[in-house]
Amino acid sequence: MMKLRHDDFEAQIFDQLGRISRALASPRRLEIVDLLAQSEHTVEELARGTGMSVANTSRHLQALRHARLVTVRRAGVFAHYALADPGVFRVWQAVRDLGASQLAEVRMLVARRETGDDAPLALDALRDRIARGDLVLLDARPEREYRAGHIPGALNIPVDELAERLHVLPIEHEVVVYCRGPYCAFSDEAVVILRAHGHAARRAAAGLPDWRAAGLAVETG
Repeated sequence: MMKLRHDDFEAQIFDQLGRISRALASPRRLEIVDLLAQSEHTVEELARGTGMSVANTSRHLQALRHARLVTVRRAGVFAHYALADPGVFRVWQAVRDLGASQLAEVRMLVARRETGDDAPLALDALRDRIARGDLVLLDARPEREYRAGHIPGALNIPVDELAERLHVLPIEHEVVVYCRGPYCAFSDEAVVILRAHGHAARRAAAGLPDWRAAGLAVETG
């Protein structure tokens, strides 16, 4: 086999790596990656979660699959998609965090959605609070995502069920809510409901995928 010249080698390497950046260049594909970081999903579930048509969702998934960023598992008539590697989430996490530090528009959007005076609880602070046992940790995601992986000790009450299940939460401890990630609205909605009913509440800055990516323990089931 003929040896590649150095400039040819570099060009081909960058061309191959460009497949990943091209696959992630769509905002809708980033949204799909964020959902798949929670658990595997069918095309139909992803379509509902993103508000896209099934056909459009399928096209985006094929672009991600072409770049080897997602895998598919067939079960009967359903195709279940998952992230191909934990590194896929870390790439999205890096894009997300870089946007927060470099884009004023992102910071302005985040500032508008704050639910109160308290800043979100950072991951290290959350870990310390859990170790002290002075909070109630609430996972506001859908039950399926909770079962696929959650922070140990977290209680799962999906946000759309929270108002009817407030009686299970002790009033004497602060409730810290986490969901899919820093831009997920579930925790914001949960904090509003909790405070309206007399609970001290704040949201965690990180979601379950961030907790997992930090190498911290995750429970399933």
